[in-house]
Amino acid sequence: MFTLSLDFELAWGSRDLQGMRPEDLAPLLRMARVTRDRVFGALLDLLGTHGVVATWATVGHLFLSSAARVDGVLHPDVVPPRHAWRRQPWFDGVPAGAEADHPEFYGRSLVVRLRDAGQEIGSHSFSHPIFGDPGCSPQTADTELSRCVAEASELGIQLRSFVFPRNVVGHTEVLARHGFTCWRGPEPVWYRHGAVPGPISRLAHLADVARAGRPPTVLPFRDRNGLWCIPASASFLPIDGVRRLIPMSRRVDRGIRGLEQAARDRRICHLWLHPINLASDPSAMLAGLERVLAQAARLRDAGTLEILPMARVAARAEAAC
Repeated sequence: MFTLSLDFELAWGSRDLQGMRPEDLAPLLRMARVTRDRVFGALLDLLGTHGVVATWATVGHLFLSSAARVDGVLHPDVVPPRHAWRRQPWFDGVPAGAEADHPEFYGRSLVVRLRDAGQEIGSHSFSHPIFGDPGCSPQTADTELSRCVAEASELGIQLRSFVFPRNVVGHTEVLARHGFTCWRGPEPVWYRHGAVPGPISRLAHLADVARAGRPPTVLPFRDRNGLWCIPASASFLPIDGVRRLIPMSRRVDRGIRGLEQAARDRRICHLWLHPINLASDPSAMLAGLERVLAQAARLRDAGTLEILPMARVAARAEAAC
């Protein structure tokens, strides 16, 4: 099988790492607008062309068309996290208002397009707290997911798949209570182990991509709460910063090697990416991803590979028990 999961965040993915001044947020907001204007539609068309249903793990705030402050507080029903690196109140800096005025933070029209295109819409939390960090309490996780489920329900969407913000796993028992059936786990490679320092992990990952190392193929497994963990195989690396030194062909070759190995092993190649990362160079990134998707479609048409989103992988695993 081939599974593609997308961490769909716009500005929510790293706003907590930015300063509070307008100039601090400006680069992130610019990338979010490029994602809306040049990446989203093109990526959706690309998936449709190749008959790929992906899992769009979407930040719940993007389900909103607008929001207002109540007694000066945005979303008082959501218990905010208390992350050590974020001293300001969690929703400070998030503008109240409508999607037309603040398209980096609101995205209901985009979610409707995904729904109508038949893509799987999963969850990436409501406001992107880090579930596995001590600053994210069970109450925070619970209210985040309650709000996600409620907003999705208004659009006739049932959330089944979850992707943890920054891939830091935590509070999986809360997922089970809110009706989720699966979540994405980390890649089963040595440098994704929590004990490996961040700089070493990043360097090892870059080396893996630079040599087009074949990513691991995976199988789902049931966690202690009865949910299915579907580990990732690899990310589709963006081309900003030092990563520009790695030719696009290495990313493509690596993805295709994973697909072909999954077909041989009868296992899963689970590729993931952030749509906002494609905004660093939309033309090059989309062209590279298309080559991977085209190969997946060829293998599917040859009868050697299925292409399924996360929730359907979990349903298949459940049926096989």
